[in-house]
Amino acid sequence: MTTVKSTSGILPLPRRAAGVLLLCLTLSSISPVSVVTAQDVPTEASPAVAPSVDPAAELQRKRDQTRAELLELQKTISLSTDKAAGLQASIDALEKSTASLRQALIDSAARRKALEKKVNDSENRLTGLKTGEERIVKSLHERRGVLAEVLAALQRMGRNPPPALLVTPEDALGSVRSAILLGAVVPGIRTETDKLVGDLKELTSLKTSILAEKTTLTETMTSSLEEERRMDLLLTENDKLSKRNAGELNAERKRSEELAGKTTSLEGLISSLEGEISSVHEAVETAKAEEQRRLALSDEQRAQAKEFAENGVPDKNRIAPAYPFSELKQKLELPVAGDILREFGVTDDTGHPARGIVIASNPGALMTAPADGLVVFAGKFRSYGQMIILNVGDGYHLVFSGLEEVKARQGKFVFAGEPLAVMGEKRVASATALALETDRPTLYIEFRKDGKPVDSRPWWTAKGTGKAHNDS
Repeated sequence: MTTVKSTSGILPLPRRAAGVLLLCLTLSSISPVSVVTAQDVPTEASPAVAPSVDPAAELQRKRDQTRAELLELQKTISLSTDKAAGLQASIDALEKSTASLRQALIDSAARRKALEKKVNDSENRLTGLKTGEERIVKSLHERRGVLAEVLAALQRMGRNPPPALLVTPEDALGSVRSAILLGAVVPGIRTETDKLVGDLKELTSLKTSILAEKTTLTETMTSSLEEERRMDLLLTENDKLSKRNAGELNAERKRSEELAGKTTSLEGLISSLEGEISSVHEAVETAKAEEQRRLALSDEQRAQAKEFAENGVPDKNRIAPAYPFSELKQKLELPVAGDILREFGVTDDTGHPARGIVIASNPGALMTAPADGLVVFAGKFRSYGQMIILNVGDGYHLVFSGLEEVKARQGKFVFAGEPLAVMGEKRVASATALALETDRPTLYIEFRKDGKPVDSRPWWTAKGTGKAHNDS
């Protein structure tokens, strides 16, 4: 503490006093400031040892907080009567053929997944913005003692103002000494002042960005809700065109449930379904016949067929995969928008290597078929929970579990991009994701070749896989 002699006695002058003059003047250009006295500012307590904070845990806490806010926001969004009527009219105007409806479903699913990805990206941006906001507020809060000390000094100076220069030689000498001291402390405090002002400006900018992000997010969620309603209407129309009656479907579903209850392994379940469920058996035989036809083609014919399939439009009435699954490496999009939590082969908390990958998605996210395939199974199976199995040809089966609502029908051939299921509001407590420390809905994906699990990474597009991380 430095002291300055005045006519009224010794006046304490903190070294940061002059800085507050600059700070107050600068702040007055940003926003109105109220008159504050030393009594209004809390005194600086003795510094305590702050507990160590895990950065990863803190980031996860902020993500969970942001996600909870988005869920509350989502509950407040609804479609207007006019918008719902417009969607129904657009569906009514569609050509009611199987090919047109399925193409409309694929297009709708692509739009909905793109919107879900935008929501996921907005969530990550909001988390970053709020983390920055919290960091600045915390920094300002930790420096409140500095402001309290300086304001108190200014208050004392107001009660005992420095003397005028032209009064007496003694007063003049005191003024000169005060000026010398102020000149000495101003350069040192300017850096601190600029930092404080910069923090306040950044805080204002962050708040503006957060508000803009939330506005954009609300519009995206509304569009996603519209797409969800359109998809439900399309699925209803598509089901009306089914050539199989409800009684036949119910009988097959009941038989599948019986087989699932008796079987203890995925290999046994797949074998039983493809051998004993008539619709599945017929579709599998048809697909095998198509594969045999392809194998019988000459190299030149295969090359021409491949070129046509890649450059043209696959047959919308096909009942077998448009492309051999073994040739689709690095071409498949992830079936749900989200983040990969665990990769194939990573050892989990139980000490066993993962047989598939786990993706954390947002609540209610849409899951689509990554490739053409036959729905071998759609229902609940032991610890897997709600599960879908696709036969995609070439001896490959794709297994998906952790689902909330299954929209696919067993025995149906689906196209790549067609909607299959919807994720739940939170993580399903299945054995495939028990060790994951997350409450987000998780999709488990397992690729099988001739009944054995294989690494699916070679099939996903580079932009679809992202950076995997293990939350266990």
